[in-house]
Amino acid sequence: QVQVVESGGGLVQAGGSLRLSCAASGSIVTINVMSWYRQAPGKEREFVAHITSAGITDYAGSVKGRFTISRDNAKNTVYLQMNNLKPEDTAVYYCATTLREGGSIGYNFLWGQGTQVTVSS
Repeated sequence: QVQVVESGGGLVQAGGSLRLSCAASGSIVTINVMSWYRQAPGKEREFVAHITSAGITDYAGSVKGRFTISRDNAKNTVYLQMNNLKPEDTAVYYCATTLREGGSIGYNFLWGQGTQVTVSS
């Protein structure tokens, strides 16, 4: 069974930085897109960034220029470097991956459990 686990959340002051990690483990044949989403209290989950297996990236407008997504294909891990954090970045950050598991033909979309990021003003 494949697991997707995030780490690296925490409390930081405005203007500070955090680096989130997300590792997929288990019987994985290949991973296509790896993404980050976030959900603030009382709001819907929203897209933050994604990176394809070829390294093509895309960002939400609200984080462009401040956040950088990267991945280590050998480790099945995606990172989110967050700089110049703002109080409005406070949310639970979720990792999501599109991958093919061993013994499967198609791709599955899996969520991690989330990690809390709190930015104080």
